[in-house]
Amino acid sequence: MKTYLQRMGRSLQLPVAVLPAAALLEGIGHWLPQNWGFSQFLQVGGNAILSQLALLFAIGLSIGMAKVKDGAAAMAGVVAYIIPTYVLAPKQVSMLMGIGIKNVNPAFNAIAGNVFIGIIAGLIAAALFDRFHETKLPMALSFFSGKRLVPILSTLVMLVISVILLFVWPVLYDALINFGKFIVNLGWIGSGLFGFFNRLLIPTGLHQALNQVFEFNIAGINDIGNFWANHGTKGVTGMYLAGFFPVMMFGLPAGALAIYKNALPERKKTTAGLMLAGAFASFFTGVTEPLEFSFMFVAWPLYVIHAIFTGLSMAFAAFMHWTAGFTFSAGLVDYILSFHMPIANKPYMLLVQGVVMAVIYYFGFDFAIKKFNLMTPGREPLETNNDAPAQEVAASNTDDKYMIMAKKVYAGIGGHDNISVIDNCTTRLRLQLKDTSKANKSQIMSAGVAGVNVLDKVNIQIVVGTEVQFVTDALKKLFDENASIETSKAASTSQKPAAPEKPSDIKSGETDIFYSVANGHLEDIEKVSDSTFAQKMLGDGYAVVPTDGKIVAPVDGTITTIFPTKHALGIKTANGLEVLVHMGIDTVQLKGEPFDIKVEDGQAVKHGDQLAQVDLDKITSAGKKTDMMVIVTNMPAVSYMKYNVLDKDVSLDKEVVKVTTK
Repeated sequence: MKTYLQRMGRSLQLPVAVLPAAALLEGIGHWLPQNWGFSQFLQVGGNAILSQLALLFAIGLSIGMAKVKDGAAAMAGVVAYIIPTYVLAPKQVSMLMGIGIKNVNPAFNAIAGNVFIGIIAGLIAAALFDRFHETKLPMALSFFSGKRLVPILSTLVMLVISVILLFVWPVLYDALINFGKFIVNLGWIGSGLFGFFNRLLIPTGLHQALNQVFEFNIAGINDIGNFWANHGTKGVTGMYLAGFFPVMMFGLPAGALAIYKNALPERKKTTAGLMLAGAFASFFTGVTEPLEFSFMFVAWPLYVIHAIFTGLSMAFAAFMHWTAGFTFSAGLVDYILSFHMPIANKPYMLLVQGVVMAVIYYFGFDFAIKKFNLMTPGREPLETNNDAPAQEVAASNTDDKYMIMAKKVYAGIGGHDNISVIDNCTTRLRLQLKDTSKANKSQIMSAGVAGVNVLDKVNIQIVVGTEVQFVTDALKKLFDENASIETSKAASTSQKPAAPEKPSDIKSGETDIFYSVANGHLEDIEKVSDSTFAQKMLGDGYAVVPTDGKIVAPVDGTITTIFPTKHALGIKTANGLEVLVHMGIDTVQLKGEPFDIKVEDGQAVKHGDQLAQVDLDKITSAGKKTDMMVIVTNMPAVSYMKYNVLDKDVSLDKEVVKVTTK
């Protein structure tokens, strides 16, 4: 259930991401002189988006909740939404119930455009798509098989739902209205309670449902819609929005500073990067998840304190009748756009309140972290094992570098008796152990690996790089021979990984230009959903979420490796850069089925030459991600990387990054 709600929350981000367009149009429209026809034109454009939120929610959820992202799911969502909004319109209800239209329950006036109906429609459409999009009907009805069947079923199901809503909707709507009125009647206290529970429910995803009551039109409050439409009472409309600005623009960034201050000296640099990125996102865009999820579970008492502080900020802003509004979230962008909305009341005072909230957050977080010894980012115990003697396998004069690395890993994971399965993907050793708690991370790292990820009690992954197959072979040989390990008092398990050497065949001071590997959406490598790539354990680079299956060479060079599972290739440039093109996430498990390789080992390629044709549907139907990653694996040879674009749509000829060698 928790996972389902989290998926629902992520899916709702798609339609919510459209709202900044409405804010931009409304904000600019109100900045311009109101006697200009153009300003009115912009405002009408903003209202056009706001008036169709329910439909956007239906589409967003139908696509986001479906296991396969397909336009047929979106079509089903649209159909599922329009059925109840038409069938349950007052005119139709009057006919169905055999009563005069004046006697129709007022609740049915709120059916059209109601976000709650949009959410129901989207969820049902997604569920029907997952269940029936591959259904084959008898020959006479075969035209309606598969994806064409889903909108038809959505129509039938939503007709049944409409009958149920005919009797349930008035009761449900009255309950929501009464709940909303109860909170509204509490005035500024109600606003504070909303802020507190809004933050507290984020881990479950239920905050989205709470938001619908106060920020949209389920219970008639519709704070976002009324603010941007300039409807309501000045100093009241926006009371469920304004108090978030001091928290997201000032409070949370100050809390991030407190977390950084309390990090261990050895981890301050890493913590600084994490906190700075989160604080930047929170301040400018109001996107708080990077910060909140960094301490939400590892230091949950601090998150409860954060929820309390948010409630206080919401209550105080409402008490003072300081109002501003947002569509996407309470960051600087929305604050600037809302500043000149006529219905905003003393929005500049929210900046003053923000400074106060920054002080409260900083000293509140600092006190709580120290008082309760909370394990916020950067405060995790250091894994030194300085007093523990190292384990080792006897060296031999015939050992190559892969066997040397394998022996250190073999000893670090506990040897033969602790190993169940030895396997690998493109870059990682994928091991199953009897007990991962017996693994000595420090000794494993001393082998010169890029990282160690302990997944659970039996699974561990060790990031080696593109030469992982040779290390795997050596490790299997040690296992088959039941190689013995012994204690070495001379060696220390806390030794640092061997420093990577600059390759000898690098042409110093030369620049390679990298282009997009596919048509699609370019993304920061740190945003891919694989920690090994996101943490740059293999090297730096970028990724593209493709819109079609044509994958091309991102740079001029020579094909050096084609992996047996066809999901990855290696390219070496004339200047010596070693490049990994990794097609999809975790796609090694698909055993090459989605990939049709168009090049051969040793073949020279130019950027734009096709490397592979990929069946994206096969990847997504297997539950995998289609991100196409381009990684420079010999980063010690790199002195400078300059990105031209990130986080935007790109085509095959789009220049992405320039990489200069040392």
